[in-house]
Amino acid sequence: MTPSIAPPMERRLLGIGLVMLAFFLFTGIDTSAKWLGLSGISAIQIVFVRYGIHLALASAISFPRYGLGLIRTNNLGLQILRALALLGMSLSNFIAVQYLPLTVTGAIGFTMPLILCALSVPILGETVGPRRWTAIGVGFVGILIIVRPGGEAFHPAAFLSVAAAFFSAFYFLLTRRLAGVDSAATQQFYVAIFATIVLAPFALANWAWPDNMGAWIAFFAIGLFGFFGHQLATIAHRFAPASVLAPFSYFQILFLTASSWLIFNQPPDIWLFIGAPIVICSGMYIWLRERSLAKPVTPIAEPR
Repeated sequence: MTPSIAPPMERRLLGIGLVMLAFFLFTGIDTSAKWLGLSGISAIQIVFVRYGIHLALASAISFPRYGLGLIRTNNLGLQILRALALLGMSLSNFIAVQYLPLTVTGAIGFTMPLILCALSVPILGETVGPRRWTAIGVGFVGILIIVRPGGEAFHPAAFLSVAAAFFSAFYFLLTRRLAGVDSAATQQFYVAIFATIVLAPFALANWAWPDNMGAWIAFFAIGLFGFFGHQLATIAHRFAPASVLAPFSYFQILFLTASSWLIFNQPPDIWLFIGAPIVICSGMYIWLRERSLAKPVTPIAEPR
């Protein structure tokens, strides 16, 4: 039995509530990854655990219902490329959060819509006008304000956060290409099994168990946050269009700020308050511009 796509329903408030809860769970992924990294667990093992638990949950829930239909794909090449992009994003991000506050990695991550807009020209053949190119440039000025290259507070891990944003943009571009090709269940299965198989030899060769209760909680929570966060984000799109849900992605900076401050005692600095609004406003402008031109809006399914 091949997984089917559930029909959309018009319940916008429910969709908004679900996607906000999804962003809260996505924040839990970064928080767990940072906690595990600070506990001495390698980034490769953290990513392996995150997708291994995701794979176990997806298989336990979907295989009894769909059987081998879950692994049937109409474009294996795109599925592998998409999984590779998400794997690159997770590795880059999980290393970066060990050295940078969650507020900084989150703010840099908001450049993804800007990068997505720029990459849609060579990859999807879309046309980007001078207004949106200006918004892209302004957004990257905001990032320079946040990371302040050459300053005392600058850390090279900021480049990994930028790389994560690029991988995330590629992930969404490939998700667009796979729209209507394979079901969401099949796509989730492939990203999970690809990362698990590729990283298993490296993670198991240098395996380290958590050595405190907080790390044990994060060890299991990271996979749960990932699986249920993506499920909620997918379900949210059944009840509200992406054009309605897209602006709510920026609320995640509030969750990241709370986690960074309350859990890791890393409050945001003044430069974040200056640079982050510039990045967010640039992304919002591109969203409004694409909406006015009746172009597809980036789906809300933050990859982690």
